[in-house]
Amino acid sequence: MAGSVKVLLEDVVRLAEAAGARINEIYRTAFAIERKSDASPVTAADREAEAIIAEGLAALSPGVPIVAEEAAADGRCPALADRFWLVDPLDGTKEFINRIGDFTVNIALIEEGMPVLGVVHVPVSGESFAAAGPGTATRRKKGGDATPIGARAPAGDGLVILTSRFHADHAKLDAFLEEWLAMQGRKVKERKVAGSALKFCLIAAGEADLYPRLGPTMEWDTAAGNALVLAAGGSVDTLDGIPLRYGKPDFLNPGFVARGR
Repeated sequence: MAGSVKVLLEDVVRLAEAAGARINEIYRTAFAIERKSDASPVTAADREAEAIIAEGLAALSPGVPIVAEEAAADGRCPALADRFWLVDPLDGTKEFINRIGDFTVNIALIEEGMPVLGVVHVPVSGESFAAAGPGTATRRKKGGDATPIGARAPAGDGLVILTSRFHADHAKLDAFLEEWLAMQGRKVKERKVAGSALKFCLIAAGEADLYPRLGPTMEWDTAAGNALVLAAGGSVDTLDGIPLRYGKPDFLNPGFVARGR
C-alpha cells in the first residue's frame, strides 16, 4: 500500500497547485464573504478550490471517499472506509479575508485512521510541502525542485513555539506551556505566530519545535500537516500522549501537540 501512496503524491501536488491558482485569482478580486451555519466565514475561493480538488481526487482514486470541509458543512459526507481523503480547500479563511498570505490548501489520505499522504500548498508563495511516508517529506518552492526536509531535535538554548494568529487562548496556552516545559526540562527561546497548516510545515522543515493546539480543530485542518510532520520524523499526539487519529464520527480533534524530534 505504501508504494501506491507514493505514486499518488505528484498528482495530488498538482491538484493542490491548481486549486491554489484559482484561489489566487479570487484573492485579487473584491470577493464576497458569506457565513456558514456555524458563523464561520466562507468565500467563493473555498468552494471553487474544493470543486477542483474533489473532481481531481475522484478521477485519481475512483471509489475512495472524499471528506471535504465545505461539502461537510452542507451536510454532504460520504460513508467512510479504511481509506479516505480529507480536504481543506482553503485553510486559513480568516487570513485570506484579511489579506494575510499564510493560508493553505490541504489534502491528506487516511489509511486505517492515520494520515499516510499529505500535501500543503501555499498559494501566495507558490510553495508546496508534500510527504507520503517516513523519510519522504519535501519542500518545493515555486518553479523549483522538491528538496528533502526533516524535523529537528531541540537546541539547547530553548524551543521555538508556534501559535495560531486567530485561535490562540493565550492564558490557557501559557499555563499549559509552563507545566509542559517543566516536565520536559525545556525553556522557550522564541514564539512565532503563523496561520493555517503552515505551523506543521515549519516543524516538518526544522524551523520550529513545538505547536500546541489546545482548542478544537477539524480533521481536515490537521491531517495533511500531520502527515508531513510524521514523515519528517516528528510527532502529533493528543494531550494524553496518544497519536492523533482520523475518522472520528464528528471529525472533531481533541487538543494536541505537534513537535519535532
